[in-house]
Amino acid sequence: VRATGGGAIIDPQSRSHLGARGFVVYLKTSVEQQLARTRRGRERPLLANEDPRAVLEKLLTVREPLYLEIADLTVDTDGRKVRAVVNEIIERL
Repeated sequence: VRATGGGAIIDPQSRSHLGARGFVVYLKTSVEQQLARTRRGRERPLLANEDPRAVLEKLLTVREPLYLEIADLTVDTDGRKVRAVVNEIIERL
């Protein structure tokens, strides 16, 4: 299992490596859910500004097509517990 940073998907070589070396699962999350998950964290410099929603919306616009391009499986994670997401991935594999 490899969890990449969000920006890794932007690099064509990184996408190529991910797609060629395994089964890629895109854990899809809405901007609203991302805001809820990151609102207390201070370790996300991109969101340390006046409008984190706008930043996340822009990132999603750029990155989601790239995630979808290489994903073998897309799983919606909004409002779900980790165990439920894991179970869905296992079932769909």
